[in-house]
Amino acid sequence: MESITINDLLAQETKRNPHAFYAHQRATEPLFYVPGLDAWVLTTYEDALWLLKDPRFTKDHRKIAQAEETSLRMLLMVDPPDHTRLRSLVSKAFTPRMIEQLRPRIQQITDELLDAVEGQGTMDLIPAFAYPLPITVISEMLGIPARDRQQFRRLTQAIVDMSEERGTKVIEEFFGYIQALLAEKRAQPGQDLISGLIQVEENGDQLSENELMSMIFLLIVAGHETTANLLGNGTLALLQHPEQLQQLQRDPSLIPQAVEELLRYTSPVSLSDERWATEDVSLHGKLIHKGDMVLAALIAANSDPQHCPAGEELDITRPAQQHLAFGKGIHFCLGAPLARLEGQIAFSTLFRRLPNLRLASDPMQLTWNANPMLRGLKSLPVAF
Repeated sequence: MESITINDLLAQETKRNPHAFYAHQRATEPLFYVPGLDAWVLTTYEDALWLLKDPRFTKDHRKIAQAEETSLRMLLMVDPPDHTRLRSLVSKAFTPRMIEQLRPRIQQITDELLDAVEGQGTMDLIPAFAYPLPITVISEMLGIPARDRQQFRRLTQAIVDMSEERGTKVIEEFFGYIQALLAEKRAQPGQDLISGLIQVEENGDQLSENELMSMIFLLIVAGHETTANLLGNGTLALLQHPEQLQQLQRDPSLIPQAVEELLRYTSPVSLSDERWATEDVSLHGKLIHKGDMVLAALIAANSDPQHCPAGEELDITRPAQQHLAFGKGIHFCLGAPLARLEGQIAFSTLFRRLPNLRLASDPMQLTWNANPMLRGLKSLPVAF
């Protein structure tokens, strides 16, 4: 069995056509080890679901490494009870009711972005639309000044295309920025989420400075990079399936269903975040050792024919699937209601206002980002 390397996962062909790559793996080696990632990767829906819910796999690396307290105590990196406490402190801002109140503002931002390009006849969808929509929404929720958003784009791009030597420096810069912002909000609190997190006291419980910083870091990066990928990947998928797009334009009531199918089919997050085995576990005739890192290939799980018939095809009329685009279990994505709403408003407005939207570049020439966890385009030239 030829071994899969990190370069195979990062290859442009894998990014462009992940369904073919993972269908092959699922059929020949459903569980494989990737040396450059130092991780096992699961490819079936059943195995992915099992990993995301099985308490034998921890999110807290210290449990298996006997490591020192890390400076990063992120929601993604902790198990209960810490996870329960952190999540309950931040989840109030992300209830479906709170998110629904953002609808008029999200619609307004969407329209303003399209107003800015409508007269041009062409645009690069990523910097002109897919990126600024979610970053504006999450920045306004958090209370981040408009003047700092370009700086964020630069920092988050560097983190997403992470090379070891630049990565640490960029993360330090990011945390330096967040620290300064926290000081500003302490001095002059506003009606925003960061001010709320600073003030929050639930059962006399406050977030520590480290927890606050990591939480804000997570909300900024996860709150826009993944949605930007959904908007970019989803637009490309619809433009490559014109019959589906026409169906959507004829019947806008399909939008919520179409967004679920685009989440499933384009998997903006292609690998789950890390989990570590707290004991030896056997699977598919292989031994996952205690301490090994294990990831679920969400894009593979979502197109597994055992779970989703003809899963490698796009079908916006597909009956609701239990897809794993937002994960599962206690770590289910907190921002799912926001991502769904942004997707619904963005796609319906984009294709209503620019009905003749089409690709202005050969899909084979498009460049995908070099991150094993995320699947997103660097650029998507379109004409209308």
